[in-house]
Amino acid sequence: MPKLISAPAVVAAAGTRPKRIEEFAGRVNSGHADVSVARMTSPSGWQEPGQRPEFEEITVVLRGMLRVEHDGGALDVQAGQAVVTAPGEWVRYSTPGADGAEYVAV
Repeated sequence: MPKLISAPAVVAAAGTRPKRIEEFAGRVNSGHADVSVARMTSPSGWQEPGQRPEFEEITVVLRGMLRVEHDGGALDVQAGQAVVTAPGEWVRYSTPGADGAEYVAV
């Protein structure tokens, strides 16, 4: 039987400015250990520390621009675009644009 997730859980975020993370599926909201689906809303000027996630991550930008720095440079991912990062790859996300960004991370 399908299970309705009626609302996301708001999760604390790392970074230089407040960022909103709304987890729909994952450890916090649904008990899923192997997948996470979250909507992020990041203000202009937000930046998180660099990281090497142990999992593949797919990020779809809904509004604004998300900058993804990596060992080979940087990608500016615009609304309507997506980016896929590999497990163990060094990345740092930021939203330097004037309007910040809204995106979904899986």
